[in-house]
Amino acid sequence: MRPIIAIANQKGGVGKTTTAVNLSAALALAGTEATLVDLDPQANATSGMGCDLLADSKVHPLLASEGLAGWPVATAIPTLKVLPASPKLLNVESELSRHADGATRLRGVLSGSLLDMGVVVVDCPPSLGLLTRNALNAATAVLIPIQCEYFAMEGLTRIIGVVDEVRRSDNASLKVAGILLTMFDPGLELSREVVSEVRGYFPEEVYHTIIPRDVALSEASSHGQPVFEYAPRSPGALAYLELAREVMTNGRS
Repeated sequence: MRPIIAIANQKGGVGKTTTAVNLSAALALAGTEATLVDLDPQANATSGMGCDLLADSKVHPLLASEGLAGWPVATAIPTLKVLPASPKLLNVESELSRHADGATRLRGVLSGSLLDMGVVVVDCPPSLGLLTRNALNAATAVLIPIQCEYFAMEGLTRIIGVVDEVRRSDNASLKVAGILLTMFDPGLELSREVVSEVRGYFPEEVYHTIIPRDVALSEASSHGQPVFEYAPRSPGALAYLELAREVMTNGRS
């Protein structure tokens, strides 16, 4: 089974899309075939990779009968493809609620694909609706980004509870690939306290790599580029390269 990594957290602003874009790009630059699946109606991963949004004339693969034929689009990185999103995904989610298999459609789409997708990275919306459930039901592992701020543990506890629920219901093989600490500011005592607290509670699950606060990460997204194209020597770029090495070697994806 191909590795499928869902980037999920019900909280917004924790670095999900930044991680989805730059982790998939880092894996591809390391020589791994990779596909980024954008499941967020905001479509920030699509635009952040410099790709056009889903055309209004196209039916999303979660609803289409022909699967992924002709669907993935190329990026500036030859070994990286994108399955784009658009605001139409809000309608897709509503339509899925009418189907008995509405929470597992993505698993069928990806498992039935004859395309060489390599490692699949799925960017989830900041919610626990049917789109996120589809990602978790299709995934072999979930990567959970959390911001180094107040209430980080509260949000983390909730998403881990959802992962346990998915294991019991539709995807018993789902693993936690790791917990990723993001937007770390070494000058703030709060950031250091959050790192210590999360690692204290989850000593085996937290990645060694910590993503720093780095303006290059947000600037790269606004230019429709992974950070490796925009600022390849920035602290954010180096951190995501380290994260990709951990993901490839920790055996949990």
